[in-house]
Amino acid sequence: MVDCVMTESKPDAGSQAGQQTAGTAAPAAEGPADLAGLRAAAAPDGGASDTRPDEGYDIRIARDGTWFYHGSPIGRLPLVKLFATVLRRDEAGDYWLITPAERGRIRVDDAPFVAVEMRREGEGPNQALSFRTNLDQWVTAGAEHPIRVAIDPETGEPGPYIHVRGDIGRGLEARLNRPVFYELADLALAGATEAGGGDGPAGVWSQGVFFRLEAA
Repeated sequence: MVDCVMTESKPDAGSQAGQQTAGTAAPAAEGPADLAGLRAAAAPDGGASDTRPDEGYDIRIARDGTWFYHGSPIGRLPLVKLFATVLRRDEAGDYWLITPAERGRIRVDDAPFVAVEMRREGEGPNQALSFRTNLDQWVTAGAEHPIRVAIDPETGEPGPYIHVRGDIGRGLEARLNRPVFYELADLALAGATEAGGGDGPAGVWSQGVFFRLEAA
């Protein structure tokens, strides 16, 4: 375990003080004190032997994007944002918090982020669709940030995601919450109507890339 203590500057007055967690009376946790040096996190130099210990942190990211530590929600949004800067996903699909001194697996129920707002600029194939995550990061859909829709094999319900960072296919994604996905679906239907027909696949354009919103 790391001996140093992480310090954090206080947020400006009026900033959001924590995550909104509905239906829970559990006290807010401050987070693990041994995750020090998060702002300076980086992998070891290329070619160097990685001697950092592998640990398992009792941290879970729920499907709604809430971070939990030892079963209690982490109530300070600036701290959650700090942890998110060192969140990584490996080739096996496991999620890690990686600091210069150590690394540890965490649990993620679905995707680590949730898209809670959508903004549209322009029209047609060159329009830009941007999404704000629950941690206030904006991502614009395009070649570097594709949208994908996974169909639940049991329920048949669509699960929409947008790539946030890391390698496409095994990086970090944001799940579009239901209102945002409905808004996106409305754009797809409007696009089909304006095109004069609905025979093609339902989907949306963003930065010159077409994204299907239905199964192939």
